[in-house]
Amino acid sequence: MKKLSIIIALLILYSSILYAQVGINADNSAPDPSAMLDVKSTSQGFLPPRMTTAQRDAVTSPTAGLTIYNTTNNCNETYNGSSWVSNTHYIGESYGGGIVFYVYDNGQHGLIAATADQSSGIQWSNGIYRTTGTVGDGLNAGAMNTAMIVATQMADNQSGNFAAKVCADYSVTMDYITYGDWYLPSKYELNLFYQQRDVVGGFADHSYWSSSEYNQSIAWIQAFYDGAQFYIFKNNAIYVRAIRAF
Repeated sequence: MKKLSIIIALLILYSSILYAQVGINADNSAPDPSAMLDVKSTSQGFLPPRMTTAQRDAVTSPTAGLTIYNTTNNCNETYNGSSWVSNTHYIGESYGGGIVFYVYDNGQHGLIAATADQSSGIQWSNGIYRTTGTVGDGLNAGAMNTAMIVATQMADNQSGNFAAKVCADYSVTMDYITYGDWYLPSKYELNLFYQQRDVVGGFADHSYWSSSEYNQSIAWIQAFYDGAQFYIFKNNAIYVRAIRAF
């Protein structure tokens, strides 16, 4: 009888171990009722497995929710069932319809480049030289510049096409999401773009338009063969690559 009691006690203990919640802390507090594992500390953190991108990609059949710290990209990543996603973004990441080429706010925001040129030779103007007022420069200035250029120049030729318009018209669908908020980069953004040209890839050994106007007849461009920025007449036909912000 005593032996039977011991066996029953052990079974009860084993059962409780199988179904118990786990709390890891220094104050002996109970785990939160909603959590199977509740880790509490004000002086230490949770350290997930650390591995390179190559090591991550070698994981066999990862399950949705699997989390690691990627030492190649310096960020946490979670497998969502079809791909690895991060709560921060990094230069060179395939994201938002293109390739990330600039980040700020610790990777929460940045700029994305289209994966290919939108034109290999198109003019800035729409057949007529006119002042568009797009002297804005700096981060995200290209979006406003593009909207102003299209609004100002469309009346010159309703069927015409030009640098800002091909960017505004561009859209791409990835993972069932369509991204349509592309624009012609400002002079400043174009230079950020140039600095990461090898990461993004696919550029011609040529010059690219910016959305920054110099005056009625000329606008800023950047040579992607040596990085020089200068201005030329708006009726020149040169390359265009669209960007978008996140």
